[in-house]
Amino acid sequence: MINIDELTIKQIKHIQSLLKAPIEVSHPYEIGKNYFIRTVTHHLVGRLIKVTSKELVLEEASWIADDGRFHDALKNGIFNEIEPFPQDLSVIVGRGSLIDCVIWRHSLPKDQK
Repeated sequence: MINIDELTIKQIKHIQSLLKAPIEVSHPYEIGKNYFIRTVTHHLVGRLIKVTSKELVLEEASWIADDGRFHDALKNGIFNEIEPFPQDLSVIVGRGSLIDCVIWRHSLPKDQK
């Protein structure tokens, strides 16, 4: 057991550096792949560029306001209503809001529909 009162400044600085180090996050996601994501309130598609312990970060993302028939959308890559985010924005999605995610095997939509 460590006695906190006996720690040296060097040991304290070492512990601080360990706490600031990025924590490796184990996850099933593949960086660089396109994903269709369903959250508790929204559906999104985009290219995954980063995964943190609490978020997914997407680029070239769109909010899918109406995905139509779910199976058909996944199979054919066609949505009824699409609202793309501006191309220069990254979209951060809280992982706590996720329902499910699947790799999107189609081109990412670029145009509003």
